[in-house]
Amino acid sequence: MQNIHNGVMARRAFLAGSAAAGVLLLPGCQSMGGFSMVEAIRRLLTLSSQAAFALLTAPGGFWDSEVARFEAPELFGNSGTGLLRNLLTSTVFKQNLQQQLNIVAEKGAARAAPVVYQTVRKISVPDAIGLVRGGPTAATSYLRTEMGPALINAMIPGLTDALRVSSDPVIGQAVRALGGIDLGLMAQSVANRADNSIWYQIGHEETAIRAHPETTKDPLLIGVFKVL
Repeated sequence: MQNIHNGVMARRAFLAGSAAAGVLLLPGCQSMGGFSMVEAIRRLLTLSSQAAFALLTAPGGFWDSEVARFEAPELFGNSGTGLLRNLLTSTVFKQNLQQQLNIVAEKGAARAAPVVYQTVRKISVPDAIGLVRGGPTAATSYLRTEMGPALINAMIPGLTDALRVSSDPVIGQAVRALGGIDLGLMAQSVANRADNSIWYQIGHEETAIRAHPETTKDPLLIGVFKVL
């Protein structure tokens, strides 16, 4: 039975690859015989974003990712009282603050994920062939352009709440030392950093899928990107 199953999967991948080859020979053609290049881009973005958010919403997701980890926003370094500037002269305090803000960003990512998924399901892709043939993060870059500041706007409420209820003493010290700055402004500064990090992580996942589409076990993606 296993041999039969493997044979079926191999045949599906072969047929998908053959169809992809046919499509790629026709510049500007978005589909052929039910084989949709637009659907390939949507599946690519769906799997890339799902992998990214699975990582970033897990405990320590941003901090543990070499791609997504971000430095403390400029607001925490260029604003506030002399007390904050004094605190930031401590390497340990700066690193702890950076880590805790990366942890807070997980709450923002949880708010951003459904916004991305919904957009991918409905997104118009006028040049799917161009995105298939594009660079390793072409689809991610297109999606980011289409969404604009949507992720930042989605994250700010969750980040504001996370900063407000945080019991971490380092964040508490930083917030008090900023003195009088609205939590919403602080949340926006973290959201701006987290926004970049999320797109970097999605792009990283897209690159991996393009390089090794067989890991998705999706005949459509295997067919399209193995041809290229």
